[in-house]
Amino acid sequence: MSMASERLLHIENLVLHFKTSNGSVQAVDGVDFDLDTNRAVVILGESGCGKTSLSKALLRLLPRNVDKYSGKVYLHGNDVMTLDDEEYRQNVRWVGISLVPQAAMNSLNPVLKVGDQVAEPAMVHLGLKKPEAYHLVYKMFQHVGVPADFVERYPFELSGGMRQRVALAMALVTSPSLIVLDEPTSALDLLTQANIMNVLKRIKHELGTSFILITHDIATSSELADEVAIMYAGQIVETGSAREFFPAPLHPYSQMLMASVPRLRSDSDPMFITGQPPSLMNPPAGCRFAARCPFRFEKCSEEPPVFQKEKRKVKCWLHE
Repeated sequence: MSMASERLLHIENLVLHFKTSNGSVQAVDGVDFDLDTNRAVVILGESGCGKTSLSKALLRLLPRNVDKYSGKVYLHGNDVMTLDDEEYRQNVRWVGISLVPQAAMNSLNPVLKVGDQVAEPAMVHLGLKKPEAYHLVYKMFQHVGVPADFVERYPFELSGGMRQRVALAMALVTSPSLIVLDEPTSALDLLTQANIMNVLKRIKHELGTSFILITHDIATSSELADEVAIMYAGQIVETGSAREFFPAPLHPYSQMLMASVPRLRSDSDPMFITGQPPSLMNPPAGCRFAARCPFRFEKCSEEPPVFQKEKRKVKCWLHE
């Protein structure tokens, strides 16, 4: 890892469980994680593994049925979990960390002009008057590639890709050091996906913003990622630099996940992972992937694996 001064985000044992009529769902269960400034990490995993819940836990956008919410989240060295809700709203959410939510195109208010919607966070959080806020809006629209005269338009007058860019401009307008993007390209066609990824790369280069990109689209995300974190059943099971991870994943789940992606330049057919992810209501005692893993041995179903502390971290007893 880089020097401490460059450490942007440090997460220790982050837990978010939800109450349901059948019991507690352990959506995020002991996540540990680091991110440096001006880096992009992609969090990959199949549906239902807790990726979106992780973004909610980071931004404290919690539903009412929270059963347990704990852990440490250090942003620029300060533990933001110790702040009360009002302090968090004023000093962290949208100021330090902002979010481009899943289906961001639908998160815009249909009866307000998009310029007003992008200006609002700047007026609320930076205390700017409307003309100054609009000056920022034009600047952000330029960064994300939205024509300036679109500020006068309503969301329904914009294409899906343009609405996605407006949502990105809204997340950027307060100059946060970290943006969490939850499935930012899932509802878009391939060409628009590629355009949005290019916009993100440019912003990272020009503004030095860091990104957490939550997705299950491995191909698109590999464009932007400096680092990769693999999530399975509420836990991060492998982290490493993208350059080392993509050619040779270490965790059996990561290997099978990568083998399930169709390749242009190879004749091998995509594989599929047999079985189902475990229930997050009562996950297994040992490794959560053990039941689906072709390499499992006795210890796997008895003891939960811990990160094997190398430069690349992997929660798997095979690498002990």
